Amino acid sequence: MSPDPRRELIPRNATLHLIDALDALQSRLRSAAEQTHLLDDAGRMPATPSYTELLQHAAEAQTLSRDVLQLTADVARSSHSTTRAGNSVLAHLATATTVSSHAVPHFAETAEHALALLRSANPADRDYLTNHMVSDHATARAYLRRSSDSLRGAAKELNDHLDAHRFFPSSPPQQSQTPPPPGPNGHHR
Repeated sequence: MSPDPRRELIPRNATLHLIDALDALQSRLRSAAEQTHLLDDAGRMPATPSYTELLQHAAEAQTLSRDVLQLTADVARSSHSTTRAGNSVLAHLATATTVSSHAVPHFAETAEHALALLRSANPADRDYLTNHMVSDHATARAYLRRSSDSLRGAAKELNDHLDAHRFFPSSPPQQSQTPPPPGPNGHHR
């Protein structure tokens, strides 16, 4: 008996629901990466960067990371995670989870350096802190973008998976009909 490829299908409604969740979270990550700024429009860091604003970047990244982690855990617990498509989606989600969690400490370190910068009068220390702030903040934003890209990859896998639904009927095939019993003389009519 050959394996039934329909067993590998994630139900269409579940697939669409997951794609919507991935798209929404992917958009939030991308938006956060684009909207969290350290430098001004001219590409310069403000003389006194706001510790509270930078700490808020870390808090927002923490919320996003938690949401990615929760979605990953939900998918991992689902019965569909063991299918080929589910396993592939889970791999993208695992990457997104790891990468999004790396953004948080980089934003937090940026805020920490901003606080130290406010207390420092030494030009060498200020240059060191400024350089690290710019580097940490850019790294954190890059992690948010990479996490968003991983979620987009998961959604693409699911969209490709939806194409497989076209090849199978929505309900399982009926058992083959047994021929009617033979007529009174033992012959089929």
